[in-house]
Amino acid sequence: MARVLPLAAAIGETVRDGDTVAMEGFTHLIPHAAGHEIIRQGRRHLTLVRMTPDLIYDQLIGMGCADRLVFSWGGNPGVGSLHRLRDAVENGWPNRLAIEEHSHAAMANAYEAGAANLPFAVFRGYKGADLPKVNPGIRSVTCPYTGEVLATVPAIRPDVTVIHALRADRAGNVLLEGIVGVQKEAVLAARRAVVTVEEIVDDFGPRSPNAVILPAWTVTAIAVVPGGAHPSYAHGYYKRDNAFYQAWDGIARERDTFLAWMKEHVLAKGPDAFAVHARKAA
Repeated sequence: MARVLPLAAAIGETVRDGDTVAMEGFTHLIPHAAGHEIIRQGRRHLTLVRMTPDLIYDQLIGMGCADRLVFSWGGNPGVGSLHRLRDAVENGWPNRLAIEEHSHAAMANAYEAGAANLPFAVFRGYKGADLPKVNPGIRSVTCPYTGEVLATVPAIRPDVTVIHALRADRAGNVLLEGIVGVQKEAVLAARRAVVTVEEIVDDFGPRSPNAVILPAWTVTAIAVVPGGAHPSYAHGYYKRDNAFYQAWDGIARERDTFLAWMKEHVLAKGPDAFAVHARKAA
């Protein structure tokens, strides 16, 4: 059952060295504040899982939190490369990063398999693709009913899934609206789940047709962090900070500028800084 905790306590009680950690959100509701708290707490040897690793994973990797990355696309959306990710893979700085690459479809199906407590996912995909040549986890199975050869990938079962959502109610249920990705599946697949939210309300009120409600029993901890998705956006709360995505390319390109920015804006600050960022980006 979900407990409402300060962000530092929520991360401290759920994310441990060596964990497999999924942090999902598809351009919307990316859990930056929670990622920064993981960095501040100095977590190490993580396996990071994310369909589209972007700035927050660049920061986690650059600060030495990760040994391995499971992903289906990595980059700074609309800008270019993730320089800290590339430095880790190509040069082993700050430590060598192993990578496991999939397609979007494979990862979505792998989360669903994990949520269903199945050992692997079966789907139509990878025909004519080269990824199976570099990822031995991509295999195939013959359908016992039709004889069709189908692709398989291992289920994703994170130790911890971390997401940002719009609201939680006082019973611990969580609401996501707007563009949603695989947050629901990632939470259901995980042993533990942390959700940061913009606010806690008495009632969710009218909901859009694509609303997702995670019951309280699926969530371990909730932390109220207004602006916790910045520089991504939270539907109805604040816009995407496009200027920051562009600025990140220059910040992260060199190790020294990256470390200086992280020291000033992450290590020396707490989650309250996100509320200020959100007001500026609104």
